[in-house]
This record gives sequence, structure tokens and C-alpha cells, in this order.
Amino acid sequence: MGEYIDMQAEIGISKHQGGLPATRRLLELCHIEGAQEVLDAGCGIGAGTAYVARSHSCHVVGIDLSPRMIGWARQRVREEGVEDRVELHVADILALPFGDGRFDVVLCESALAFVDDKGRAIRELVRVTKPGGHVGLNEAVWIGGGHEELDELAHDLGAAVLGAEEWQALWDGSGLEERVIRLRKVDAVVEVRSRMRWIGFWWLVRAWGRALRLYVTKPEIRRSIGSVMGGGRSLEHWHYGLYAGRKPA
Repeated sequence: MGEYIDMQAEIGISKHQGGLPATRRLLELCHIEGAQEVLDAGCGIGAGTAYVARSHSCHVVGIDLSPRMIGWARQRVREEGVEDRVELHVADILALPFGDGRFDVVLCESALAFVDDKGRAIRELVRVTKPGGHVGLNEAVWIGGGHEELDELAHDLGAAVLGAEEWQALWDGSGLEERVIRLRKVDAVVEVRSRMRWIGFWWLVRAWGRALRLYVTKPEIRRSIGSVMGGGRSLEHWHYGLYAGRKPA
């Protein structure tokens, strides 16, 4: 795993484009009503996992490649009182440990940027979705110029941020029907507020405390902490995309 992801796991925080409003919109696009079992792939600290379990009374399975993130997710679902509706596993999105056609809805938010083979990851998400079920992504999208700035940002994050055309091609090749794409420009102020609501005030306060201790005791990782805890850059070409589609019945 990259330095940026490792630092998030150490602090107990995970970035999420669009915050809670983006998750709500994505759930609507995926027709979450009536879903019995949902997969949250790349669940991070489990904020989205707990929200889906709490707000829709369905069984939610969260997976993440980082054991430390899964540890935070377990704490999160305990604190939110949804342990009985959540199952958590350390697993690789490129080789999901589930049979074909298990889940009514499969979500993946702000995770594929850190996966090299995005096409393979999408195929795995579709594979474990029931026929007639829905797959939804929420991912960073770069639109327009500023490629030098994009390269710098991607290097800092250890990510690969794709353009709208590249995401369009991946989504067109997913095999899903009724495909929907909603692109939204990132506003720095709104983004910070949305993420704070998504993470939760007291969780964020504790994460800041852990980050401060690391900042003081480990000077060599100060730059990484700045990247994790920062509100994000206000970039003219920075967007996020909500992608939803239905698996053929």
C-alpha cells in the first residue's frame, strides 16, 4: 500500500469525494430501497458502511485491503450500534472472496483511484452483484487541462486520477445496463464541510489528535499527515463522478 493510504489508516480517517450527500445520491441511483445485502468495497474506516446499515436496515458487508482500516471500521459500527447488521473482512477488490451474484447492491467509493487495474476491479464488482442488482461508484475525475498539477497530485496521493473520457470508457465496458453518470465539480469549502459531516465531528477530533501526536513525534511523516488532514486543493478541473448501472437479469 502507498504512503498516503498507510497514513490514513494510522490516523483513522479516509477521504471520500462529496461526503455524505454523494453517498446518498449514489444510493438513490442504485435503487437501494428493498436491498437485502449490500457490499461496500474499499470501506475504509466504515463511515459509509455504518450509514447504509443504519439508514436502510439491510445487511452490509465491508471489505478493505488494510487490516488497520478494518479495525477502525469495527470500532465505527460498534459506536453506531449496527454490529448486528455489518460484516467486515480484509480482502482485495481485485479478487473478492464472494460467490457470483451475491449482493443486491455493490458500492465502491473513492477507492478505485488507488487500484492499478480498474477494469478488473469493476468486473469483480459486477461479478458479485445479483442479476438485476446495481453497482455504484464514486470516484475522482479530472476534466480539462492542468495536467502538470494532476501529475503532482497523483504522485502525492499514490493514485491514478482518470479523466471523464477514461471513466466513460471503463463504464461503457462494464457490461451493465441503464448506466448513469453524474459529474459534479468539487467546491473546496463545500467539500470540507461534506467530508466532516460524513466522518463525524467527534471521530474527526480524535483523528486530529492522533495526527498531531504523529506530527510531533515523527517529523519524517509530516508531509504525509498534511496530505491526509488537509481539506484538499481547490482545483479548477477537479470533479467527482457518480457511476451507477444495473446488471442484466
